[in-house]
Amino acid sequence: MRVVVAITGATGAVYGITLLKALAGAGVETHLVISRWAGETIRLETDFSPEQVAKMAFRCYSPDDQGAPPASGSFRHGGMVIAPCSMKTLSAVASGYADNLISRAADVTLKEKRPLILLPRETPLSVIHLENMIRVARAGAVIMPPMPSFYHRPETIGDIVNQTVGRVMDLLGIENSMVRRWDGRALKIQEKE
Repeated sequence: MRVVVAITGATGAVYGITLLKALAGAGVETHLVISRWAGETIRLETDFSPEQVAKMAFRCYSPDDQGAPPASGSFRHGGMVIAPCSMKTLSAVASGYADNLISRAADVTLKEKRPLILLPRETPLSVIHLENMIRVARAGAVIMPPMPSFYHRPETIGDIVNQTVGRVMDLLGIENSMVRRWDGRALKIQEKE
C-alpha cells in the first residue's frame, strides 16, 4: 500500500511525524510533502529537523514540485493525509487552488475518489474555516480535527497523539494497535459508583 502524507505549517507537526512512523511500521510506502512553514514548525515543536522527517518517508518531494508523482491521478495510492492541515491549505483545497504540490495532490485525491483525511489545526474556528471544511467534506474529504479523547485515560502527550493517529490509520483501513478501542467499560464503572 502507498499513502501520501503532507505536513503543513499549522501547529501539531507531531501528528504527521507520528503518522509517518506508524505507516512505516505497518509496511506502508509513504510519499511525503513538507511545506516551507512546516519545516519551521518541525524545528520549533519537535526534536527533529525537516531533513530527518523527510528520511522517514519512502520519498519526499518539494512543495513546489508540481511534476512529482502525487500531482497526477495516474499515481495510484490508498489515500492522502494532511497532518496537520493549516487553514491556508484547507482554503486552497476547498477552492481547488492547486498552487503547490500539497493542494494539487489533495485535489487529485478528491477527483480520483480516494480517501483524503485532513487534520485541521486552528481554534477558535471562524465561519470561513467552517465553510471551507463543509466544502471539502461535501467533495468527499474526511475532516478530522485532532481532538483528544479521554476514555483511554492518556498519561502523556504521546498517548493523545497515538489515539488520533491510530484513528487515521483506521480510516485508511490499516490495522494498528495505537487505538484503545471503546468497550463501554468506562461507562460501566461510572454506573457502579
